[in-house]
Amino acid sequence: MKYNIKSLAIVTFIIPLFSLMVSCTFDEVVDPNGPSVDGVLKNASKGQLNELVVAIESTSRNGIGNEATSNGVMARELYLFNAEPRNTGDLLGKDGLQLDNNSFYSVGSWNGNYRCIKNVNLLIEAVSNTDAVNESERNGYLGFAKTMMAEELIQILKSYGKARLDVSDPENLGPIVEFNEGITKARALLEEGQQHLSNAGSDFAFTLSNGFSGFDTPSTFSEFNRAVAGMAAVYDGDGNAALSALSDSYLDLTGNLEIGPKHIFGLGGGDQANTVFKVPNLNGDQIIVHNSWIADAEAGDSRVSEKSAVRANPASQDGLNGTHETRLYDSDTSPIDFLRNEELILVYAEANILASNLQEAEDALNVIRNSANLSDYSGAQTAEALTAEMLKQRRYSLWSENHRMFDLRRYGLSNTLPIDRPGDQVFNTMPIPLPETY
Repeated sequence: MKYNIKSLAIVTFIIPLFSLMVSCTFDEVVDPNGPSVDGVLKNASKGQLNELVVAIESTSRNGIGNEATSNGVMARELYLFNAEPRNTGDLLGKDGLQLDNNSFYSVGSWNGNYRCIKNVNLLIEAVSNTDAVNESERNGYLGFAKTMMAEELIQILKSYGKARLDVSDPENLGPIVEFNEGITKARALLEEGQQHLSNAGSDFAFTLSNGFSGFDTPSTFSEFNRAVAGMAAVYDGDGNAALSALSDSYLDLTGNLEIGPKHIFGLGGGDQANTVFKVPNLNGDQIIVHNSWIADAEAGDSRVSEKSAVRANPASQDGLNGTHETRLYDSDTSPIDFLRNEELILVYAEANILASNLQEAEDALNVIRNSANLSDYSGAQTAEALTAEMLKQRRYSLWSENHRMFDLRRYGLSNTLPIDRPGDQVFNTMPIPLPETY
């Protein structure tokens, strides 16, 4: 990791502005043809700070595709049928295969998340060592940075079950810690970020992309911070803290389920496409829906037809098969949610189960069921039964969005996943990349 972080420090600051970023004017920077890290860590201009904000938002997209597909394969949500045999071999433990800690699926997400975190560290250090901003503006940068760092750490913990918390100094990296210590750190960062945002005035000194439309001022971005804090608290088993945080978020039980900040994509130079999108009825590079997701759905669940479609011809590869393929995204520039209201309602339901507010949890789950054209929940009103219902609704509302593997792992249910071929195995965490073990 020491060597990876060194290279990240060089390459991430000079990532071009992604094409969907709203236009803004930047001050002159040190060596604009090859800006250096050292050039921004002391007396950075607002323009340089704002370029780092753009880099953070841009690199927060890194690894999303790998997380959705590789973790989705492991969780038996989908198959990725393409020319890469490890997608149907390693990830499913074919014939006793073990996960490779030096493969694209184990390294890609880790490096992607830490590239963003490195940019966050650069922004925190730079804004702390410049006179170009006033205290209110400084708080705005720090509130944004710490919120984004926490969100990235949570993604790492979901995939790997562990995280390296301190990577600010590439010569003196902190240890890799277990989940509990990692989620505690993420929650602390969110509280620090919230405090900064409360002292940031009415406007940021920087401009976010239109993916944060409606969440682009300190007060509205604070709602995103509180949404992530609620999610983190639920992941930490703290229902009451989750409910407190969610009360200051954009959670809306009667509102638009799609509301929330989004990763945006583009096809211009230096930008990224949405790699989870697949061309319909494509052969050779397609996300095939796991048959169990179709078979286990309740009759009439509209999410099945909204997120998948029957292929013209069933697909098969490496002894695996499926009749449906993804329709999750309309194009390779479709946005991907950070955390939309639909997920927040499910987090709210889970928080209420943890806090023993079972009727409130059931009411929230009915919001999700009704939105999918399903009737109200009719099962037992017990914590166990409502947890099973909550996980089922998460399975269908959040299909192929990097939730299922973690949901099953945190509830000790990974062993309930189907085995598709004799000799296959179930894995529920990615291995820590090989360079991290030196």
